[in-house]
Amino acid sequence: MLQSKVEPSFRESVDIMFNRAVALMDLSPGLEEKIRVCNATYTVRFGVRLRGAIHTFTGYRSVHSEHMEPVKGGIRYAPNVHQDEVEALAALMTYKCALVEAPFGGSKGGLRINPRDWEEHELEQITRRFTYELAKRDLIHPSQNVPAPDMGTGEREMAWIADQYRRMNTTDINAAACVTGKPLNAGGIHGRVEATGRGVQYALREFFRHPEDVAAAKLSGTLEGKRVIVQGLGNVGYHAAKFLSEEDGCKIIGIIERDGALLSKDGLDVEAVAQWIKKHGGVTGYPHVTHKADGARVLEAECDILIPAAMEGVIHLGNAANIKAPLIIEAANGPITAGGDEILREKGCVIIPDMYANAGGVTVSYFEWVKNLSHIRFGRMQRRAEESRTQMLVDELERLSSDKGLGWTLSPTFKSDYLRGAGELELVRSGLDDTMRTAYQSMREVWHSRGDVHDLRTAAYIVSISRVAASYRAKGL
Repeated sequence: MLQSKVEPSFRESVDIMFNRAVALMDLSPGLEEKIRVCNATYTVRFGVRLRGAIHTFTGYRSVHSEHMEPVKGGIRYAPNVHQDEVEALAALMTYKCALVEAPFGGSKGGLRINPRDWEEHELEQITRRFTYELAKRDLIHPSQNVPAPDMGTGEREMAWIADQYRRMNTTDINAAACVTGKPLNAGGIHGRVEATGRGVQYALREFFRHPEDVAAAKLSGTLEGKRVIVQGLGNVGYHAAKFLSEEDGCKIIGIIERDGALLSKDGLDVEAVAQWIKKHGGVTGYPHVTHKADGARVLEAECDILIPAAMEGVIHLGNAANIKAPLIIEAANGPITAGGDEILREKGCVIIPDMYANAGGVTVSYFEWVKNLSHIRFGRMQRRAEESRTQMLVDELERLSSDKGLGWTLSPTFKSDYLRGAGELELVRSGLDDTMRTAYQSMREVWHSRGDVHDLRTAAYIVSISRVAASYRAKGL
């Protein structure tokens, strides 16, 4: 048990979980410290003239580990961004990239701002100036530091960042690779917007392929019919809930938002709720289902799978004992504190950890970065060749059927699906699925093969730290 009942901070939680893993590893004290510490954090303060006055903004870019370069990590816009949070997120990015074998070090950025306080043209001015401050220090660069969207940012901000970098580096042929998560018409990739939510779906699919793991969560069967509560219907929560309900037969019985939560034992229409939130700014007033004003209490409701997909620290010492979900998948970064994690583990709850569960975003960002460096859309060279080859096979099968009088024909649906070559979206989804499967298998191997590892989070840290350590040793450290 934790000796203190004081809730650890997000940064402290990451360190506690890191220490729990390295205690089971054979690392020299020096190498252990090198992996743990954050290499550098840059704080920038800049002014922008807006509304007839100069406003000063504070931003951060933290580089946790350069065992591989470039370093990778999102930029978030939030009024409570601070250095410790950014450094903790940068550390998680290091471990996350190592776990899914994306060839990046870990980084993270943040700007202390509430995006709702500013008009779009004002946000563009602020973003461009922030980009300038980072890029002139090589903290945005295709081969050194590659940001991506995070809380409060999206395709729009990434397009502004890419354009500002290009204006500052007019002869850099790889300028588009300075940031990922861009719109398609600005060098983005199909499937990036849905990537983190899709990764959550693929992670759960892989978990349910292993009956032993499902039994550890006191569940059985497949995803079909499983009752799910989602906290946060932003980009990640929305796509995870949508795909799980529409493609895997899950029943979304609860959705938690800022202004409360919706509950329905018969299941909620995710798309309808999302449209309501978009129009009304929250879930209040959504018809024909139960509304709970205290949304946080719905985290404690009966369900099979709980998906915290918004903020860090929502499950903690104060409520962990009341959580009833036997399986939690962390779609957000750090939604369970170290104190809450210990309580849940003692209860027998299985937690699919954030560094794995929400790695879909960085995985598809990796694909986008590769696309930008190769200067060609995935599938462009081989798609039609694949279609021609499969058409030859289908034609030959149908000829043999006719010549031999077998009397069978291929169904039109099969033919159209089989003959269609893989485009960029199909290839991205295939690569993401393979990545999530492989990463989970590396975690569960440690989980089940070692008697001193009792949870997936510790297993994930061991896998990640081992890979980072191997990279440093290869450099001669």
